[in-house]
Amino acid sequence: MRRSAENKLRVVAVRIDPVIEQRLRVLAEATGRKQSFFLQRIIEEGIDAMEEIWLSPDTLAKVRNGDLPELLAGHRTTSDLFDLEANADS
Repeated sequence: MRRSAENKLRVVAVRIDPVIEQRLRVLAEATGRKQSFFLQRIIEEGIDAMEEIWLSPDTLAKVRNGDLPELLAGHRTTSDLFDLEANADS
């Protein structure tokens, strides 16, 4: 399947504990798959649970109905990639 500009995969950078990174590396090497394959699967299979925990019922309903552009219009998308660590200390 060819990817168009609309459905092109995006790159996201995250910081993870070295022990988790090592486990991910072992899993990838043992199976012959890339780490990114497993990270994508983890995210895809876990995002529903995270949304249910962290989003209000109204926001969750909008997300599940595909109303993402409206929700994201006022939010920063990339400038705060590593602000989570700094904000957690606040």
